[in-house]
Amino acid sequence: MSRIGKQPIEIKDGVNVKIENRTVIVEGPKGVLSIEYKRPIEVSVEGKEILVTRKSDTKLARSFHGLYRSLISNAIEGVTEGYTKDLEIMGIGYRAEMRGKDLVMILGYSHPITISCPEGVTMTVEDQTKIKVTGFDKHLVGMVAAQIKEKRKVEPYKGKGIRYVGEQVRRKAGKAGKAAE
Repeated sequence: MSRIGKQPIEIKDGVNVKIENRTVIVEGPKGVLSIEYKRPIEVSVEGKEILVTRKSDTKLARSFHGLYRSLISNAIEGVTEGYTKDLEIMGIGYRAEMRGKDLVMILGYSHPITISCPEGVTMTVEDQTKIKVTGFDKHLVGMVAAQIKEKRKVEPYKGKGIRYVGEQVRRKAGKAGKAAE
């Protein structure tokens, strides 16, 4: 049995969970998320807990067991507390600002880069070099943060680019040059 899948999920206060037609609908103070689950998995609500079980012991059912338990758990955490990804911009002249709901970044290219904020996600900029992406859908928050980071990947020689706060970048030694003859 899956070690993750067999753990019950606690339903926090202020969260409503409904199961309709192989879809788990989680409603909370921050929003509503729905997760569709596949055939070998069964989801049931018992009191203040959600139980995820599997009908068979096939490899597919075993892999889905822990997956859907984690997705439902993440949905409950998202609608109560939300998720945040912090990014920082490193490099001379690199900066970001918010223009309405759009994030505009100057990253050393000949043009500014604009990323529009999708529904359910909010972006804020602090000090022109720190970007905070928040929302209640873990997948969407991570995807938006990855799209921002992709616009200027961290290069290994000077460490310039966009990175997650606390991310360790492996630095390379530069060119040694010719030795004096």
